[in-house]
Amino acid sequence: MKLLNNILEFFTYDLGIDLGTVNTIVYMRNHGIVVSEPSVVAIDKRTKTVLAVGKEARQMIGRTPANISAIRPLRNGVISDFDTTQAMIHHFIHRAHSYFGKSFKIPRPRVIVGVPSSVTEVERQAVIDAAKTAGAREVFIVEEAMAAAIGAGLPIEDASGSMIVDIGGGTTDIAVFSLGDIVVDNTIRIAGDEMDKDVINYVREKYNVLVGERSAEDIKISIGSATSQKKEGKMSIQGRDLLTGLPRTVEMSSIEIREAIMISISQITEAVKDALENTPPELLKDILTSGLHLTGGGALIKGIDSYLSRELHLPVKTVEDPLSTVAKGTALMLDHIELLERVQKSWEELV
Repeated sequence: MKLLNNILEFFTYDLGIDLGTVNTIVYMRNHGIVVSEPSVVAIDKRTKTVLAVGKEARQMIGRTPANISAIRPLRNGVISDFDTTQAMIHHFIHRAHSYFGKSFKIPRPRVIVGVPSSVTEVERQAVIDAAKTAGAREVFIVEEAMAAAIGAGLPIEDASGSMIVDIGGGTTDIAVFSLGDIVVDNTIRIAGDEMDKDVINYVREKYNVLVGERSAEDIKISIGSATSQKKEGKMSIQGRDLLTGLPRTVEMSSIEIREAIMISISQITEAVKDALENTPPELLKDILTSGLHLTGGGALIKGIDSYLSRELHLPVKTVEDPLSTVAKGTALMLDHIELLERVQKSWEELV
């Protein structure tokens, strides 16, 4: 009985991780989300030591002294700093360990990490090494699009077409599935980060005011939209006047923010059209019935589902809890080891 309990405990606390450009989410099997924090690390540049990770580190962006750097180690879906990424993964896994209390220690879990399909073999190995040094006994790396489809409950193993568009922070992953594999894959580095840059550029060009990334992201989340709203909103944004060098506050409307981010939304739409053009006719027929499933942080932009539906001439559905779909999918894949191993082998052959 003791052995049986140990075995059951062994498999209960396996982890699924969505290693996102903007946010990292850790999903514990049978327990749900246990960590959801920004993918930001604050480092002392003199000693190379990690000072803060996650929410605490994000608050430091743009406010640190010369010897401290608050950075996002993933940019555009690519690991730009291996050591910092490893430190971040290590920190979040240990945070999951302490979910039930500081005295609780998770038995060495299996860990599945969802990463963009654009990562290199070296980057994949860096993620594996980080998870193992944090206590994982086995590590699987899967594409975010595949994890998102499973997390959204799409019938990807059926002989029919399913389509998902995952608009994250650094990349938008577009994929069509059938028979447990990806038939069409189109990943572009246009997503939430580019929309933030669109807002920054818009404010600079129209008002001669320079605003920071955090401010641009906050106003995008608060009043950003892809279609006209019954009640348009307004919000103030602070920055530096480029003519006087002094602080200045600008009041912006949701109409202006929509005009700004539409640059990136249009590019995402074109990328989806390209994927549809490359989809076999029989699968395209299925998608016209089942629709396109929208997930990721970008799915929360007001009206983006109706905008895409109008432009693509097919049903578009925003999945339930789009922010956690990838993390949930990675955890669910632990219940389908044969599919997981087949997906990983298929990807390794392509890398």
